[in-house]
Amino acid sequence: MKDYYYFLGIKRNATDDDVRKAYRKLSLKYHPDKNDNDPFFEARFMEIQEAYDLLSNPEQRRIYDQNFDHQQRSFRSSQPPFIRSFSSSKIRARKGDVIHLNWQTQNADVVKILPFGLEKPFGERNFKITEFKEGKFHVVLQATNSLLNKSVVKGITITELLPNELETNENQDFQATENPTDFTPKKEINRKALFGIFLMILMLFFLVKECF
Repeated sequence: MKDYYYFLGIKRNATDDDVRKAYRKLSLKYHPDKNDNDPFFEARFMEIQEAYDLLSNPEQRRIYDQNFDHQQRSFRSSQPPFIRSFSSSKIRARKGDVIHLNWQTQNADVVKILPFGLEKPFGERNFKITEFKEGKFHVVLQATNSLLNKSVVKGITITELLPNELETNENQDFQATENPTDFTPKKEINRKALFGIFLMILMLFFLVKECF
């Protein structure tokens, strides 16, 4: 079940005015028209709109709060949370690259992937990197057991790959392809070895023959 309070960055006891203010602020920040229609911002904007539509309706909000509390009580484990796996398709990338994340947690009823928001206990998602901060992009997985009030965190740092670095790598690969180092195929080595053994046997044969 989605945590609409988290989508808007407000507390459960937020007033109607708090809901409106949070919606205005976030909708301006994540509106697709202001972010080149980037799929990530578009998905985030839809989550914000969905959260506002529900929480701004008193009756829908009341029912949502009841169902959310019930779900939290039903799915909470008495065991501490832990992260089984958290991986990224790339750890070096350029702006505009699409990154694939994959994760799996256990005993966690609240799972967040920052900077994206709430996620399922296990799953995968794609996102496009639009900017780096000081050449880095950090993705953090946080798994929480709200019953025990315990959390575990694991992070992935994606380093920006600059254009000149790409050109250097591509040139090195090209040179390695155009000017391969000298080597002898395995089949040729085996033939030479067999021929050498044959010559040794032949020499031994003649030595033995001369002795007798």
